[in-house]
Amino acid sequence: MLVHPIPPLFDEWSEILILGSFPSVKSREEGFFYGHKQNRFWRVLANLCGSAVPATIEEKRALILQNHFALWDVIHACDITGSSDSSIRNVTPNDLTVILSRAPIRQIFVNGKKAEALYQKYIEPNIHRKAIVLPSTSPANAAWSEQRLTEAWREAVLSPMDPA
Repeated sequence: MLVHPIPPLFDEWSEILILGSFPSVKSREEGFFYGHKQNRFWRVLANLCGSAVPATIEEKRALILQNHFALWDVIHACDITGSSDSSIRNVTPNDLTVILSRAPIRQIFVNGKKAEALYQKYIEPNIHRKAIVLPSTSPANAAWSEQRLTEAWREAVLSPMDPA
């Protein structure tokens, strides 16, 4: 069983929480979210925020916090083969109250269908907050171009917040 090695990234001004499923092999090696160079997360987020694409972990942290985002994953621990979401078994969810009790999160988003399914099964019944699914930035989601991802994320994330 692997335990999530990356602490949540947020501060007292974070309003939008973005959750993935579980860190990839590359992310676990790097010790930070979305470490695989082919994952489009950082490019999409930079496009949304009108920023340069962050290259270092410190630049990535700054992009998240300066734009009032929070970042974490649904899963605290699981069995997983490589980076394959489809292989995830024996899930222990993260405790989102760590973030929700300390930041004014107005909306929760999940990055992809697997994160959505895990969120709905393990987290939503406990915190009673819906999450909005965003198309996955994973390179496995090859049907979505970076431009199409950016447009979908912009429409969802930058639209008026759902007060739920």
